[in-house]
Amino acid sequence: MDMIDTTTSLGKGMISIYKRYDHLRISGYMQPQFQYASHKGIESYAGGDFNKQTDNRFMLRRGRVRFDYAHFNKRNLPTVQFVFQFDGTERGVNIRDFWGRVFDGKWDVMALTMGMFARPFGYEVNLSSGDREAPERGRMSQILMRSERDMGGMLTFEPRSKSHPLHYLKVDVGLFNGQGLSGPSDFDSHKDLIARVAMKPKAINASGWLLSFGGSILYGGMEQFTKKIYKMEGGKADFTVDSTDTNVGAIAPRQYYGGDAQLVIPNGEKRGSTQFRAEYIRGHQSSTQTDTETPGTIPVDKNGAFAPLYIRPFDGAYFSFLQHLGNPRHQLVLKYDWYDPNRQVKGRQIGDASAKYLTPADIRFDTFGFGYVLYFNENMKATFWYDRVWNEGTSLEGFEDDIADNVFTARLQYRF
Repeated sequence: MDMIDTTTSLGKGMISIYKRYDHLRISGYMQPQFQYASHKGIESYAGGDFNKQTDNRFMLRRGRVRFDYAHFNKRNLPTVQFVFQFDGTERGVNIRDFWGRVFDGKWDVMALTMGMFARPFGYEVNLSSGDREAPERGRMSQILMRSERDMGGMLTFEPRSKSHPLHYLKVDVGLFNGQGLSGPSDFDSHKDLIARVAMKPKAINASGWLLSFGGSILYGGMEQFTKKIYKMEGGKADFTVDSTDTNVGAIAPRQYYGGDAQLVIPNGEKRGSTQFRAEYIRGHQSSTQTDTETPGTIPVDKNGAFAPLYIRPFDGAYFSFLQHLGNPRHQLVLKYDWYDPNRQVKGRQIGDASAKYLTPADIRFDTFGFGYVLYFNENMKATFWYDRVWNEGTSLEGFEDDIADNVFTARLQYRF
C-alpha cells in the first residue's frame, strides 16, 4: 500500500479495489464485574469457583479481541472469511476462535469452515457472551459444552440470497475432536458428529411477531481404556459394573438430542420487545465417577492407572423471559434452568447405603436467575443479576439439604 501513489487515477483505482474487495474488522469487549456469594469457597457456575476463604471478588470475566477478515466478490458476496479471537483476563490469555471459512461462488448456498470454533449445537451455546443478557450460560450448557469451542470441520447450507425459497433455513453438519478446549489435544481417534437444523427469525403474523426454532444432535463418544464400565441399567438406583474384556477399545456414548425455540413480540415503536426462549436437551454422557463434564484427557486414578468411565442418562433445559421496560434501554430478564446429570436416580437414593457408586456428580441442580440490564449506548451496558441455586436433598454428607451457593453479580460491559 505504501507504493501506491493515490494522486494518480491508477492509485485511486487500486484503493477503491482494496476497499471494495478486502475488509478487515477489529472488535471486542471486556466485562469487569463484582460478585458476592452466599457462602465462602462455594463451587459455582457463575464465573468459576470462589477461593476457599472468599465470598466476594472483583474479576475480569472476559476480555475479548477479535479480528475478522473477509474477501468479497463483484456481487458483494463473501468468498473467504478468517477469524482470530483471544480472551485476556487476570487469569491469563487464551485463544477462543481460530478458523477459516470458504463460500461457494456459484450457487451461494454453501460454506466450509475448519479450525477452532463454536460447536453448532443449540441456541445458547452459539449466543455470544457479548450479546447474551444473562451473565453466564446455564449449568447444563457449561458442563456439556465447556468453552463451547472444539477443533473440527463443518459444512453449512445457508442461502445468502433473500429471493431463495430456503432463505430462512440454516443447516450445519460437522465432525469434531470431542473434548473441546478442556484438553490440549485429541486423545482418541473417535470423532463427534454434530448437526443443527434451524429456521431463522420469520414473521408469523401481521403484528410482526418473529419466531425461530431449531433441532440439534451430537452423536459421538470416547474410547474406553479399561474393561470396567459403569452403566445405569434395568431401572436400578445405582451403576451396574460391566467387566467384559471387549470393553477395552470400545466407544462409550456421548449422545445429545436438543430442541430450541425463540419468540420475539414487538411492543411498539421505540418501546422494545417481549421475548421468550426455551431449550431442552437430553441424552447419554460418558465421564468419570465424580464429574459429568467431558474429560479433556484420558481419565486416570490416583495411582496413575486408567480410570473407568461412567455412562449416565441426563436431561436439562432453560426457559427465559425478557421484557423491555418502556424503551430498549431498560430490560428485565428472568431465567429458570435445570440440569439432571442422572435421570435414573432421585434425591435420597443418592448416598443411600445400597447405592455405593453414586456421588455428588449425580445430583440435580435447579437455578432461577433474574436481573436488570441497562443499555447506556451501543458500546456500554450494565447488568445486575442474582442466581438462586437449589440442589436436591440427598443422603450424601454435605448434601442432605440445599447448600448455600447463590451468587449476585454486578457487571459492566465495554464494547468496541
